Amino acid sequence: MYVKQLYTGCLAEAAYYIESNGEAAIIDPIRETEPYTELAAERGAKIKYVFETHFHADFVSGHIDLAKKSGATIVYGPTANPSYDVHIGSDNEEFKIGNITIKLLHTPGHTPESSTYLLIDENGKEEAIFTGDTLFLGDVGRPDLAIKSDVTEKDLAGMLFDSLRNKIMPLADDVTVYPGHGAGSACGKNMSSETIGTLGDQKKTNYALRSDMTREEFITEVLDGITAPPQYFPKNAMLNKTGYKSIDDIMNNSVKALTLSEVENSMDDALILDTRSNIDFVKGFIPGSISIGINGSFAVWVGALIEDLHQKIIVIADAGKEEEVVLRLARVGYDNCIGYLEGGFNSWKNAGKEIDTIESISASSLKDRLNSTNQIVDVRKPGEYQAEHLENALSFPLDYINDHLTDLDTEKEHLIHCKSGYRSVVAASILKKQGYKNVVDIAGGFQAISEDSSLPITAFVCPSTL
Repeated sequence: MYVKQLYTGCLAEAAYYIESNGEAAIIDPIRETEPYTELAAERGAKIKYVFETHFHADFVSGHIDLAKKSGATIVYGPTANPSYDVHIGSDNEEFKIGNITIKLLHTPGHTPESSTYLLIDENGKEEAIFTGDTLFLGDVGRPDLAIKSDVTEKDLAGMLFDSLRNKIMPLADDVTVYPGHGAGSACGKNMSSETIGTLGDQKKTNYALRSDMTREEFITEVLDGITAPPQYFPKNAMLNKTGYKSIDDIMNNSVKALTLSEVENSMDDALILDTRSNIDFVKGFIPGSISIGINGSFAVWVGALIEDLHQKIIVIADAGKEEEVVLRLARVGYDNCIGYLEGGFNSWKNAGKEIDTIESISASSLKDRLNSTNQIVDVRKPGEYQAEHLENALSFPLDYINDHLTDLDTEKEHLIHCKSGYRSVVAASILKKQGYKNVVDIAGGFQAISEDSSLPITAFVCPSTL
């Protein structure tokens, strides 16, 4: 028996390869198929099943393409009703892979069709559970992402309580837990940075598995502090339910070099997405472009901030990164990239085209910059702001910026910061595109600000603006 976790950091997502006696199964694959087909080929195995724990909301699964290429059967849990051929498993149904068994445990709660897959080894021992978004290390899945469901969040939270108590907690403490996500995913609140654990440890440390917790207490705690999901979540979930374009076709059509004139002729209806570092972006960029750096939580911010999955996108990227950008866009359903500027930003600059910049100042110069005509804008998450922030700073979370683009005073200069500099440049680029002229980035963000003892910092929560 062989089990391998394939973890994708930018999505904080874990897929799994399971193999026995020349047969393999994949659980929750991401959109590209090569990691799984190549691993199976290297090991001389045939992929027999693709198990989906639920309709994923935070990424587009590769299950359809993978099944077509490998001949594998896609398996979902009870109540799933996708628009393509699958096997709808029943609760406690068993699937043979070589000498081992995968048992489907229907564990509704995160979504109605959510299922956990129990691995039983050659000797009949219950070895591991692949929990998808039902159970994480340190947390459980949020119960507010069901597609067109007639049940409420409280109903789903109650189902999740029952699933955990009746299906998962009775299993032995030494059962390995392989979750669908780790820290950084928006599918839960308090996920651990660890990605493999044991059920016994979770029973001891995971707040949601407390043995003395009542159903009502569980529902209250699971729902407490949940913020609105990113806008792309229901769109990705629907793609996973109804089907999508082949990833091979997307890559063939989108990894395409565009000339300067082709870019200029497409700017009226295409978004210019600059994926260089925030440090490079502020020094110069194509007017009207937005910054979402490939080296940050790229896919998450693309999904949160670009509201139309069908938006035409032209990529500005560092040399050699173009294909990676297109792939990472496709992972979250943005399939309409029409190409990248050949030669990147330098080709635009060297041609003498108009460029824009964002002023960037150090935290140490901030005190002398403050006056009644400017406003400190903190684009961190609400929890970060509440923990500690500059006095009189405006809480303006990047996550919700599209809903508040006209809320700032256009007459003031806006001094923008996040934690370290990535999100503030994203926000500044969006505000510039919206027409704000006086936008200044505070380099190094709150990390640099907090190191300057002359700047007034408070943990007191100012009246909320947003």
